[in-house]
Amino acid sequence: MNADLLRNSLIYMGQSPVAKKVVTETPLRGMARRFVAGETVDHALEAIRDANASGLDAIGNYLGESVESEAQARKAADVYIELMERIRADGLKAKVSLKFTQLGQDIGETFLRDNLGRVLHTAEQCGIFLRFDMEGSGYTQRTLDAFEELWADGWRNIGVVLQAYLHRSAGDVHRMNRLGARVRLCKGAYAEPASVAFQRRDEVDDSFVELMKMLLSGGACPAIATHDERMIDATVKFAQREGIGADAFEFQLLYGVRRDLQTQLAGDGWRVAAYIPFGEAWYPYLMRRLAERPANMLFMAGSIVQETPLGFLWPKRR
Repeated sequence: MNADLLRNSLIYMGQSPVAKKVVTETPLRGMARRFVAGETVDHALEAIRDANASGLDAIGNYLGESVESEAQARKAADVYIELMERIRADGLKAKVSLKFTQLGQDIGETFLRDNLGRVLHTAEQCGIFLRFDMEGSGYTQRTLDAFEELWADGWRNIGVVLQAYLHRSAGDVHRMNRLGARVRLCKGAYAEPASVAFQRRDEVDDSFVELMKMLLSGGACPAIATHDERMIDATVKFAQREGIGADAFEFQLLYGVRRDLQTQLAGDGWRVAAYIPFGEAWYPYLMRRLAERPANMLFMAGSIVQETPLGFLWPKRR
C-alpha cells in the first residue's frame, strides 16, 4: 500500500466513530492493550507493579497533548497528582512523563505556570522525577525554553527529551549537558520535513549514536530510549569501552514492545525503565503514532512476533 494512502487511512481511523467502535469493542482491543496499559490510574499502577516485579523501573504517562480547554488541562494535572501520590503510597519505583501542551501551554503561559506548578510541587513532595516529552518540531524551541525557565527557577527533579532525527539536536545536547539536565534520547516519531529532520534511516542512526556518545560522556544520567538492538549494542559497547558504569544511564523502552529485550537487558545488569502510557485518549494516541510513521505498525507487529506468536490475541483475564 502507498505510504501516503496508509497514513491517511490511519488518520481517518483515528477520527472515525465506526473504526473506534471496531477497535475498542471487539477482541482487537487486546492488541491495543498490549501497548497501552489501560484508561485509569489503577491500570497504570498495575502495569508499574508488573514492571517493578520484573526488575524494571517505570515511567507513567497520562495520554494527551495540544489541550485547548482549561478544564481538560486541570484534569490532566489532577490525574498526574493522583498518580504520583499513589506511586509514593504504594512504594513503587517510577518516574512520570508529560507534555507542556497537555498542561495548557497553548492556552497561555500564566495558566501553564499555575497548572504545572501543582504537578511540580507534588512531584517534589513525593520524590518523583518528571520528564517533559518532546512533541513535533514546531514545539521544540518552546519546550526547551519552558524547560530552561523551570531550571532557572531552581527545579532539579526534571528532565527533557531530544530527538535524534532533528538536525538541531547536537546543539541541544550541548545546551542540556552544560545545564546538567537529564536528557532522554529517542529517534523521533513525528513526520517531519527534510528541512528540519534527517529522512534516511542511516542518517538517523548515525545521529543517534553520535548524540548517545555525547550524552554518556558529558551528560547527567541520560536515558537511551530505543528498541533498535543495533543502537543498544552501540551504547553497551561505548559504555564498556569508556568505563561508564551501568548506574550512569538507563535504557528506556515502550510498554509492551520487546518485553523480552527489556528483561534481558535488566538481567544483564543494565538499568531499564518501561514507558507506560494510559488514559482515555489511548485510541487516538495509537492511531496517531501509527499515522505519523506507518512503519511503526510493522515494528509493533514485529515485536509481537519476536516474543510470542499468537499469545497476545487472548490477553490473560485479570
